[in-house]
Amino acid sequence: MKQQCHLSMIWLSWLVFLGGLVAILAYQQWIVAVLWIVFVPLLQFQYIRRFPAISGLLGYGPITDHAAPKGDAAQTRQHVVLYTALGCPFCPLIEQRLEHLQATLDFTLEKIDVTVRPRLLAARHIRAVPAVEINGQIFTGLISSRDLAAALASSLTGSRYL
Repeated sequence: MKQQCHLSMIWLSWLVFLGGLVAILAYQQWIVAVLWIVFVPLLQFQYIRRFPAISGLLGYGPITDHAAPKGDAAQTRQHVVLYTALGCPFCPLIEQRLEHLQATLDFTLEKIDVTVRPRLLAARHIRAVPAVEINGQIFTGLISSRDLAAALASSLTGSRYL
């Protein structure tokens, strides 16, 4: 299974959260509504935080990274766009990898949350996150640091990668 989150599933999880809240409020269960508002996002946060440890049990396989090779930094400053969505456990991992690569490679990183921006998604043909855009090429899923560094290097030389 590819290590990515389909946006339809992220939107469905938010719809279930809101639908559950509406149902609880319709029955005028105020205490349950407060507990729902507090504990469901807290559980989601814990799920995302502990995802690398439980990903194998969920069928995604282990979360591993292949380090980028040590070498010369890119000569031309590049612009990288990271598209993320609230609720995706892979997005913080790829964001962390890109921020770590910024220390050795010369690029700017723009982070865009696409959770509620369907027009941007349609324009970019993005159906899953995390998505990384490097010089017009979009790569989705959990990409290793080595592959991200290679994609940055190949965009300088004009060759196609991934």
